[in-house]
Amino acid sequence: MEKILIVDDSLLQATQLKTIIEDEYDVTIAQTAEDGLRRAHDEDFSLILLDVVMPEMDGFTLLKKLQEELITQNVPVILITSLADATSEQRGLILGAVDYITKPYIPLIVKARVNTHVKLYRYRRQIEEQSMTDQLTGVANRRRYDRYSLTKWHEAARLQVPFSICMFDIDHFKVYNDTFGHPAGDKVIASVAKTISTYLKRSTDFVARYGGEEFVAISMGEPSEKIFEYLQKIRQAIEDLHISHNPDVSEWVTVSIGGVTVIPETGNDYDIYLKIADTMLYDAKKNGRNRVVWADEQLKQKFEK
Repeated sequence: MEKILIVDDSLLQATQLKTIIEDEYDVTIAQTAEDGLRRAHDEDFSLILLDVVMPEMDGFTLLKKLQEELITQNVPVILITSLADATSEQRGLILGAVDYITKPYIPLIVKARVNTHVKLYRYRRQIEEQSMTDQLTGVANRRRYDRYSLTKWHEAARLQVPFSICMFDIDHFKVYNDTFGHPAGDKVIASVAKTISTYLKRSTDFVARYGGEEFVAISMGEPSEKIFEYLQKIRQAIEDLHISHNPDVSEWVTVSIGGVTVIPETGNDYDIYLKIADTMLYDAKKNGRNRVVWADEQLKQKFEK
C-alpha cells in the first residue's frame, strides 16, 4: 500500500481524514509540524496531507521546509484548510502545494484528490526511476548516484554512523575490448555489476555505474574492517566467474577496488572523501591490480595481499 502522512495538531480531525482513506492507503498521523518533518524525512511517503493552521509552526512554514529538503521536495503536499480565501490558496500553491482540501471534509472529494495525486506521484516516480537506471546493467546510473550519495552522506553525519565509499574498476578493460570486442565487453560490465549488487544488497547499500568500466558503491553502518573484508570477498567472487581475459595481461577478468570509511561530521565535504577513495583505487591498480586497498576511519591504509 502507498503510504500517506497526515500532519494535523487536531487528533479528531486527523482521525476523520484517516478514516476516509485508510481502506486504500497506509496512513500515518503526526500531530506537530516538527514530528511531521521528521517522519517525512525518515519514511517514504507518496503524499502528505498538511493542515495549514497549527501552533508553533504553521502549515505554510512546514511546506517551505519540505520543499527545501532534497529528500522530501518531490513528495506532493495537499493543504488542509478551512481558510476559503484566494490569498491563502495562492500562497500555498506558490510554495509548492499541489492541491487544497477544505473542511468540513467531503469524502468523495477527498478520495478523488488523494487518488489523483498518488497516481501522478507513482507515475513520476516510475519515469524518474527509468531515467536514473543504467540500461546496460540495471544498477543506478551516475545521475542517481550524485543525488543519493549526498542525501545519505548528510544522514550518516546526523546519525554519526560509519559511511563507506567504494570504487571498482575492471582491470585491463581496454585490452579486453580490443581482444574480444565491445559486445563481449558489455557482457563483462553487466556480469560485474550483477556480482557487486548480489553482495551489496542491504537497504544501507547502494551501487551505481560510475562510467565506462567503473562502479561506485556506498554503505552505511559498518566499520572499515568489516567493509574491507567484505569487499575482498566481492573481488574474489568476480575473479571466480572465470571470464577469460587476454592471456598477455590476465587469465581471468578481475577488478581493483579502493575506498574509504569515515564517520562524517556536519560540514565535511563529501567530494574530499570521494577523491580519497579514488586514490585508494589508483593504489590498488599501481600495486598489481586484482586487490583491495582501503583507508580506515583514521585514514590508515589497509592493503590486500
